[in-house]
Amino acid sequence: MATKNLVLYLLSCSTIAILSVFFVSQYQQKHANDITSLLNSSLSNNQKVWPKLEFGWRIAVATMIGFLGSAFGTVGGVGGGGIFVPMLNLIVGFDTKSAAAISKCMIMAASAASVWYNLRVQHPTKEVPILDYDLALLFQPMLMLGITLGVALSVVFPYWLITILIIILFVGTSSRSFSRGIMMWKEETILKKELEKQKGTFVNSRGELLIDTDYEPLNPKEEKTAIETICSNLNWKKLLLMVIVWVVFVLVQVLKNNASACSTWYWALNLVQFPVAFGLFGFEAIKLYKEGRKRKICGNTESVCGASIEFTPMTISFCALCGLLGGTVGGLLGSGGGFILGPLLLEIGVIPQVASATATFVMLFSSSLSVVEFYFLGRFPIPHALYLMSVSLLAGFWGQYFVRKLVAFLKRASIIVFILSAVIFASALTMGVVGIEKSVKMIHNHEFMGFLDFCSNQ
Repeated sequence: MATKNLVLYLLSCSTIAILSVFFVSQYQQKHANDITSLLNSSLSNNQKVWPKLEFGWRIAVATMIGFLGSAFGTVGGVGGGGIFVPMLNLIVGFDTKSAAAISKCMIMAASAASVWYNLRVQHPTKEVPILDYDLALLFQPMLMLGITLGVALSVVFPYWLITILIIILFVGTSSRSFSRGIMMWKEETILKKELEKQKGTFVNSRGELLIDTDYEPLNPKEEKTAIETICSNLNWKKLLLMVIVWVVFVLVQVLKNNASACSTWYWALNLVQFPVAFGLFGFEAIKLYKEGRKRKICGNTESVCGASIEFTPMTISFCALCGLLGGTVGGLLGSGGGFILGPLLLEIGVIPQVASATATFVMLFSSSLSVVEFYFLGRFPIPHALYLMSVSLLAGFWGQYFVRKLVAFLKRASIIVFILSAVIFASALTMGVVGIEKSVKMIHNHEFMGFLDFCSNQ
């Protein structure tokens, strides 16, 4: 019920926000003497601004925010793009498009460090990889297709509309994640009390009551070496399939960047991505559906992957929609799409440790796709990108290390969910402040506030 309410909230608020653009643009056209001057003033503010890489208070603050954002963002499985873009824009001084490009570089580095750390970690409850390859294959193609759509919409949508949509989305997902975190915290408290009762009270063979007796489990979990753990977490067949899809999308982006905007070749390359994405998604969805149905007939209640939901046509369609939405938000915002994927994996019943590991694994592919595209477009300066990537690389590893140790010590996986909710809410605040400030300036400068033409703004 809570999921349906969240979807209804997102659809209704987003529809109202998008429809309001038509009223704003019509109002401007009625009260403006020359609509062309409005469009020109809007385009003139999209100039590239690259400050020099000089150590000072700006770089120091950016380093600290980048480290904390990467550390907590990778733990929550959301990347942290909603924090990086305002930081690079307001503190370092980059223009919005360059800030989004560098943000992708930071997310890619943090995700790579997080994936490397998670490959060395065993699944907390089962003898399976901590990376859920089935869910990764299900969401990766739709996420990457969504990023392509998001980049296209970022050209058309006015900045104030993007700000409103991001605030609507982040407030909804952060509040839902926080509610789920509270539910998990209560369940963990009950479980800990039950375990303490079982551990604290026993009766020996003579009927004497024993208090605080330490005992070993009947079937202790076998500890693996680091190499054995890495090998058990790697599924080369599925990993190769994800790499092939990534290469196809990269080649399409490279060819598209060399084509003339809105030419026949340009649109043909854009359309090629749809059958590739839907083909792989459909292949994985049918496999999960058939496997789930087979197990249900045999009376096997174990889920086919890390998600506890039953894969029906309705839930599969919902996953496809959320994958596209996550990628679209990533393209609009300059994030890796984890702001949707992280909460979604929790919503479909994936435990926090696996949800975090799988979300960052998928984000590694989606963010690296954007980095390659932005590199060919010349959207970011190499020195700044390399420095901030090194900061994010360290933060991604140590963030995972300390939080995983904290979860193991407190025996509360809900900490990961609270971190996820906090990062999304912080992103809503920062993106909201920056977006509102820029929108007020656009109104003051009488800039065009409606939909922009796609072909002329490429």
